[in-house]
Amino acid sequence: MRIHILGSGTSTGVPEVGCTCEVCTSADPKDNRLRASSLIEINNKTLLIDCGPDFREQILRLGFRPITAVLMTHEHYDHVGGLDDLRPFSAKGELPIYGNAHTMENLRIRMPYCFAEKKYPGIPNISLHIVDSAQSFFIDDLEIIPIQIMHGRFPILGYRIGKMAYITDMLTMADEEYEKLQGLDCLIMNALRIKPHMTHQNLEQALTNAKRIGARDSYFIHMSHHMGLHKEMEKHLPEHIHFAYDGLEIAL
Repeated sequence: MRIHILGSGTSTGVPEVGCTCEVCTSADPKDNRLRASSLIEINNKTLLIDCGPDFREQILRLGFRPITAVLMTHEHYDHVGGLDDLRPFSAKGELPIYGNAHTMENLRIRMPYCFAEKKYPGIPNISLHIVDSAQSFFIDDLEIIPIQIMHGRFPILGYRIGKMAYITDMLTMADEEYEKLQGLDCLIMNALRIKPHMTHQNLEQALTNAKRIGARDSYFIHMSHHMGLHKEMEKHLPEHIHFAYDGLEIAL
């Protein structure tokens, strides 16, 4: 398995428009964070997790490769705003998109032209597939285990693929969901900032959950500029826990 971190930032990205703090003006490329998304290559398949408004720029940086399927965590704009840019990836056949029922319904509302009876030429050729958070599903022979998490009071999905799990925008998670995360080699999980937040984990909560889950290595994503400079904050993390950054590749 190879994991490409396409974006490691929160909804505003870093730098944040109009901000002149030391993070937003940093010359370190690791402090420049596009909206959170990752590409997973496994078993001759390529899975995209979330497709935010920076997707076009992210995939141009990485280089084109066919996408087998898209896994959506939830329907907030910073996670779905780039779906129209999937056109080149669905030009030769339908591209399936997976997510919970609430997310799939919101995509129909957001992109009605993709599901009209008479479709405009050149639009994304996508199909929507509802995921039950209580059941695993398969993409060909590859098992995907959905993880239900709470984005504040709003239920969304994370995903386990093999010995990797991807969780973003989480504040809390039920005890039974932790059981799905045992024996991980790699955990990718959100950590918004140092101060508490009403809908996202802060750094302390992320560290506590990373320790509880006990993956061999954990990587934090969905950071805001309030997290601080990558180079300085990385020094304070325990062994085997890291801040992810745009362009990071993880091989398992």
